[in-house]
Amino acid sequence: MIQEKERRTASGLLMLTIFLIILVVAALGIFRAARVGDGPGVVVFVVVLITDIFMMTGLFTVAPNEGQVLQLFGAYRGTARDEGLRWANPFFSKRRVSLRVRNFESGQLKVNDTDGNPIDIAAVVVWRVVDTAEAVFEVDEYEHYVKVQSEAAVRNLATRYPYDAHEEGQVSLRGNTADIAKDLKGEIQERLSKAGVNVIEARISHLAYAPEIAAAMLRRQQAGAIIAARAKIVEGAVGMVEMALDMLAKSAQVHLDEERKAQMVSNLLVVLCGDKDTQPVVNTGTIYQ
Repeated sequence: MIQEKERRTASGLLMLTIFLIILVVAALGIFRAARVGDGPGVVVFVVVLITDIFMMTGLFTVAPNEGQVLQLFGAYRGTARDEGLRWANPFFSKRRVSLRVRNFESGQLKVNDTDGNPIDIAAVVVWRVVDTAEAVFEVDEYEHYVKVQSEAAVRNLATRYPYDAHEEGQVSLRGNTADIAKDLKGEIQERLSKAGVNVIEARISHLAYAPEIAAAMLRRQQAGAIIAARAKIVEGAVGMVEMALDMLAKSAQVHLDEERKAQMVSNLLVVLCGDKDTQPVVNTGTIYQ
């Protein structure tokens, strides 16, 4: 595996000054040699002038958060990261690689979750190149590689988790966004590490049931919510009934037999668990009639 190595380059301003001085001297030399009819002198200064112009082609610029990958006849010679105008061997070929932070947002992918339900899912990946040599030489078109592998990781993640949790403590795509984001980031990083890419953040940006089952799943979610709410209401009502019976027993002011206790419990549960307002009935006689 080819890893990045820093290449020290010469100051471009210094080299440009030297080349301009040589250029002026060579031009004056050609002019003077031509005036005195010195043919060999003209040839020498022309060669110097052409060489100087060729050496100037080694000048290049490096922007902030950018690297220039240098190759000599196909062989990797290093990466220049020093900002500004720089100079290197004019035989070096140069490839510009951005080191800035970039975003990639996948399209909406239709996959099946672990329960087999079709869902639409999309993710946002924040990434940057940290090793220019691996990005250029280990994969072909690293930007396309990031896109393909990120979408593959999103698809694989969606198949490992259910859309909604069915049991207490179960990890789901909708209910555990932080855990899912951490898992997604780890999987994408593992896939992109060979391309010299560091994943800064990865999160799900869109999550929904596929249109063909969305209505049915919505009804199922509503039914589950109603059942959970009813269970909570019943739990609270039973607790209130127990509290009422305990308070009556401690006060010792009202004595109820088991049948009357059962009737009282039944009435309280109807009042506390009913959907509609109850209509009280006032009994002016004895409760044993």
